Amino acid sequence: MQRRLMTVDDVADYLSKPRSWVYGNWKAEQIPFRKVGQSLRCRPADLEKWLDSQN
Repeated sequence: MQRRLMTVDDVADYLSKPRSWVYGNWKAEQIPFRKVGQSLRCRPADLEKWLDSQN
């Protein structure tokens, strides 16, 4: 089974937020990105868990 990591653009689309908002707030909002080389990537399951934990 292939699991695709989400890019910043994917996360922005999923959250209906601008890409600039995601880049500007990922640390403060604790969006579960991981650094892969120079890029940020997120597992879809981790993003779902993060969303479920939001108030």
